Amino acid sequence: MTSPAELQDSQMNAPAVISSTSETCSQKEMNGEEHASLDRGGGRVSYEVVEYLLKEAPEFRRLSELREKAWRNPAGDKFFEKQRNTADNADKKTARIFFNMMRDMATHINHLTGVFQINTDSAGPDNKKAILDIIAPQSRARAVGFSLPTEKGGHKVLLQHPRNVTLKFLDITMLAADMGVAVTDIPAEHPDAANLLPRQFKPEDQFDLVLCDGQVLRTHDRADYREKREATRLSLTQLALGLGHLKAGGSMIVLLHKVEALDSLNLLYTFDKFATVRLYKHPKTHAKRSSFYMLATNIRADSDAAATAVERWRRMWKKVWDIQANALEKAPFMERNIQGTV
Repeated sequence: MTSPAELQDSQMNAPAVISSTSETCSQKEMNGEEHASLDRGGGRVSYEVVEYLLKEAPEFRRLSELREKAWRNPAGDKFFEKQRNTADNADKKTARIFFNMMRDMATHINHLTGVFQINTDSAGPDNKKAILDIIAPQSRARAVGFSLPTEKGGHKVLLQHPRNVTLKFLDITMLAADMGVAVTDIPAEHPDAANLLPRQFKPEDQFDLVLCDGQVLRTHDRADYREKREATRLSLTQLALGLGHLKAGGSMIVLLHKVEALDSLNLLYTFDKFATVRLYKHPKTHAKRSSFYMLATNIRADSDAAATAVERWRRMWKKVWDIQANALEKAPFMERNIQGTV
């Protein structure tokens, strides 16, 4: 594994923050339930983890103090609100700026780690796919990409459509068959029964590199009942399908938020069991935000630990559907409908 010191000696003008998970994750599994709460950003955090970091990590202590100042300053809210508005209502020029920004960040990651250097000759004659980008492809290698349709609030894909890219516009959280649920098993009264999709992946579809950088869009046109757990379902879908169709020895790049959040820590600990894991944050792009990337390489995708993780994410995806269905069933307007008052 490349050490942080070696990476900092790279020839890039602005060094990125990259570290091993051994500096972040303990060798103790966190259950994500006990002594947990929500922080200002909505992420679940552990009091014990935060207390430990405040005591042992001066960098985290400094960041926490600055966060408190930013939260108390109305100018900070205006700054981030302006950023959100720009992202949601980007014109052609702004969209191109965002596209170039992401491309430059990918180039920076590759310069430091080589993670995008795919051997395009490694695929067999019946399996020519090399990269799976679950949100939108930005590669010259053979690739399959999924992106939310623009009519549903998704971003317009600016990448030209070369012959080596297969692009599908759909809501990946609706990939029921690929997540292990037959569409015919979905109750007809389910509010999204008509939107659940048949299988998109073949069992033999495998990829050298998987990009999981999707996040819930405020512009996404979806049912109100999905709001609370949409981010969880999106993450689970990306992870299960990504790791489930990854070649042994392949790599994954996963967008995360807040290293100290329980979801982030659990994911880093999970991948640390069967991969080499590093953390990356660009020195300029989204530098003020909590977002960062997990770079998992040399993934033993054929290991029992990886299979266990995929199966757990699939179960969690199904559980989220159950929770949403139960909540919807008990909603006051549903009760009134049953009683024939509406």
